[in-house]
Amino acid sequence: MVRKFIQTICVLSLMFCVSCCSASVEPNGLKSEKTEPNKVDTILAKLNKRTQDLKTYECQIEYRHVQPSVFDTQTLRNGILYYSKSENRSNLRVNFTTSQQDEEQERKYNEHYIIVDGAALPKTGGGYKGLWLVQLDYEIKSAKYIQIAEADEPNKPVDVFELVSKKFPIVGFTKADRLKEEFEITIPAKKKDSSEDLIQVQLKVKPNSVYKDNYVQIDCWIDEKQNLPVKIHAISTGPEGESNENKDYYEIKFLKAQVNEKIDKKVFDFQIPKDFDEPEFYPLDN
Repeated sequence: MVRKFIQTICVLSLMFCVSCCSASVEPNGLKSEKTEPNKVDTILAKLNKRTQDLKTYECQIEYRHVQPSVFDTQTLRNGILYYSKSENRSNLRVNFTTSQQDEEQERKYNEHYIIVDGAALPKTGGGYKGLWLVQLDYEIKSAKYIQIAEADEPNKPVDVFELVSKKFPIVGFTKADRLKEEFEITIPAKKKDSSEDLIQVQLKVKPNSVYKDNYVQIDCWIDEKQNLPVKIHAISTGPEGESNENKDYYEIKFLKAQVNEKIDKKVFDFQIPKDFDEPEFYPLDN
């Protein structure tokens, strides 16, 4: 259960840029690279450049989990996402601050996710390797350390997006050839009521994909003016036996993005409060 939830957080929080991926031919009027090669190539080239130029990124996020098969039950969480990259390392943090269940009143909800090098985990003596996700739940006073990637080559700094993409489909930091092996990638025709500034990229999970047990389809909407994603919609494989329309889905919106503006390094620091329980460890081989 923990692994499933953490995987969802990683996929939706880190899917910033859709780049370096070729669209395929699909029926039902879907436009593809073969029908509009210049437009698609231009969009992907701009997104790719945006990815490479990304030094810092800060935005408000809305994270929604919907269960259509359970009376459309949904949970909405709001918070802030921080990312920074330097020559030596990169940092990522998501702070959720409020939560709302269905039509209930929004309430304060303090839960943080920080991606760190295993050697930086508090009170471990630097004995843990690889990339770890720290989950701090201030409501139940618990901490979890979840390993999300093995250690990379010594003395070779790796971006957190690049490293995590070896385990999760982080579009834009995953090589195009691998994406095409795992997904059928298309650009659907725009709907009449959709914004002219947004373009949708759709990734349908192939039957033999490594992601087939977790997701059916992932859609990402890109703001062509800013060359940044504004919304991601991921359809889960559960509940089993339900149609795609009744399967759980996750949606995240990126709002009021600030790109390559200074972020205080202290934002990525964290401590385990004294009144928290002892942290739980979830290594990859667990």
